[in-house]
Amino acid sequence: MTHIRKLPLILGVVMTLGACVDPPQPLTQRNSQLTQGNVQMNLIVGKTTKAQVLEHFGSPNITTRDGAGREVWTYQRAAQVSQSSSQSGYWTIILAGQSSRSSGFESSSSMITLIIKFDEHDVVNDFRSRTSKF
Repeated sequence: MTHIRKLPLILGVVMTLGACVDPPQPLTQRNSQLTQGNVQMNLIVGKTTKAQVLEHFGSPNITTRDGAGREVWTYQRAAQVSQSSSQSGYWTIILAGQSSRSSGFESSSSMITLIIKFDEHDVVNDFRSRTSKF
């Protein structure tokens, strides 16, 4: 008989703790550390060298030369963020009960393009970056 009296208390504790579960964190897939923040922190015109650019961002996707014969590096990187969510609820009044459940999936992508121009001493002469989100 004492086990039956403890059952509502145990169920109440379990339901309360179940409501305290954190939602899942977004899953991010990124293939480099190339972000607008890193570009602004690590590229300084007249100071940053090619070796430092390689260290921070890795190998460029495209290398070309401009009209003056100076080297131009182009980086393009993509990132995708995916998140799933679900919610459920349950309420009861005496013996009647109601339950609900919903779920969803959200995905977004972004693309960053970085173009770096070097001078004749292999130091950053100019750079431009652009981010697109879709």
